[in-house]
Amino acid sequence: MDACFQFDLQVDVNGEEVFVVDKRIISLYSGKINKLLSKSKDVGCCLKVIFHDFPGGAANFELVTRFCYNRGRVNINPCNISNLTVAADFMEMNKFVAGTENLCEQTEKSLEEIKYWTWSDLLVALKQCENLLPGAISLTILDKFLDSLVGKVVSSCETSPCPSTSSPESYGFRLSCETRSSESLKNSCFRATWWFEDLIPLNIQVIKMLIRSMLSRNLDNGIISKFLLYYQKSRFGSALTGEKVEIIEAIVEMLCSLDMTCVSYKSLFEVLRFGLNLNVSQCCRDKLEGMIGLLLDRATLDNLLVPSPARRCYLYDVDLVLRFLKSFLGEGVGCVPLSRLKKVVRLMDLYLVEIAPDPHLKPSKFLAVIRTIPDSARDSSDEVYHAANLYLEVHSGLCEEQKMKICSGLNYEKLSSEAINHLARNANFPSQFAAQALILQQQRLESLLQHTDEAVSTDLPSTLSETAHKGRKGESSQQIVLYAKKLSLSDESKKLRAHLQNMQWRASELEKFCRRMQIQMTKMMRSRLSSHGRNAKSVPKICS
Repeated sequence: MDACFQFDLQVDVNGEEVFVVDKRIISLYSGKINKLLSKSKDVGCCLKVIFHDFPGGAANFELVTRFCYNRGRVNINPCNISNLTVAADFMEMNKFVAGTENLCEQTEKSLEEIKYWTWSDLLVALKQCENLLPGAISLTILDKFLDSLVGKVVSSCETSPCPSTSSPESYGFRLSCETRSSESLKNSCFRATWWFEDLIPLNIQVIKMLIRSMLSRNLDNGIISKFLLYYQKSRFGSALTGEKVEIIEAIVEMLCSLDMTCVSYKSLFEVLRFGLNLNVSQCCRDKLEGMIGLLLDRATLDNLLVPSPARRCYLYDVDLVLRFLKSFLGEGVGCVPLSRLKKVVRLMDLYLVEIAPDPHLKPSKFLAVIRTIPDSARDSSDEVYHAANLYLEVHSGLCEEQKMKICSGLNYEKLSSEAINHLARNANFPSQFAAQALILQQQRLESLLQHTDEAVSTDLPSTLSETAHKGRKGESSQQIVLYAKKLSLSDESKKLRAHLQNMQWRASELEKFCRRMQIQMTKMMRSRLSSHGRNAKSVPKICS
């Protein structure tokens, strides 16, 4: 090779810069340049080559020329290996040159030493790859960097596991102080998450590949979810709106690939709020809402009180909660464990009470929340009654038909005696529902009295038992007559209300009588047990 160079070839690199180089030297190492020059008929004049997509731009082309002018020698390190690899591939620098290895061979050998690289070396190389994305960098070299990086993360987590990774909600430590001190636990947790901050500068495309590699290595899903949420919060500070949308959508997609029991439920709601404010795609929202819905039994009331969308007058986004419920119930109540279902029922009852005072909430939405939970899942309808009462009190201007629809969501069979008594005096409810509740209360009392009669009839004097039974039967007949009269007086609301109050008093008297009977029965049974050994015979005194 000549000591002096002839600068007879112009190379325009991506419109950034034009290099004037010796075509003989460059073509000696570059198969691509050699092919281009062999096609040219103007051998004597100064030629020009234009590259529109040279990887790494002008700075990277300069690296290649230095390699050529330095007779095929170059110092390959983590700071330039990515650039040299893609440039060598682009320029087809795999030609055999006497006495030297071509650039492709040299970069491949350097990559074989990756297992000896430090953590900092890997981060530098990854950052170089990131600048070459998309398309320019070979996925093979990127996969090697990621695999080596993840290997170091997995190794550190295996040697110093963080006990908090099994807890999806926080970094709280649950092990007993008798086994490990809180200080050692904090240190252990730090060792499991030490790498979080170092990976924040990587863009979301590299993070997606990184997470796939972590999952393939079975890294703890709890650690991965914490990292993703930490990454999202850290990057949002300096990101533009478009970047934030891209990050949120990618984070949701990656969280979907994790074990949901390892994901913080509180954090999912935080991501949802970000997503709603950023107007992410409908597909992203559906995935996020589906994840939240599947774990609805973990939610708190505060989680569900999401403000209504913009330009909506009602307070809370009830439609969102209905979608959560639909996702939670899935194919039906029978597919959900009873313990989880009961938690959601209690949560929904609290939610009903919270949204009931909203003056802009439509009856159809309020009723939809009641009916989405199957009635068979509720042990008691008292909270639903409380919520319905609040709703009717605030929405006093509802027509009779609308009030009837709200009341139809109540299962009166599952109301307690206290709730029924309250309903009988409740002017917010239509009169016929108050009457219906009282009839149900009387039926309960009749059933209870009948049961009591059967239990104590053999222990009471026949005349006393018959008298008491007739008295109760007569009282019941009188009440049923009153109910019939009351139901026929729908246009005389005041008179009907008086009848209802009278019936309530009579029902209360029946309850008191029943309680006295139960007390006497208990005393009688105790007396029998105490006298059984002495063969004593006595008749308890019931009337006082």
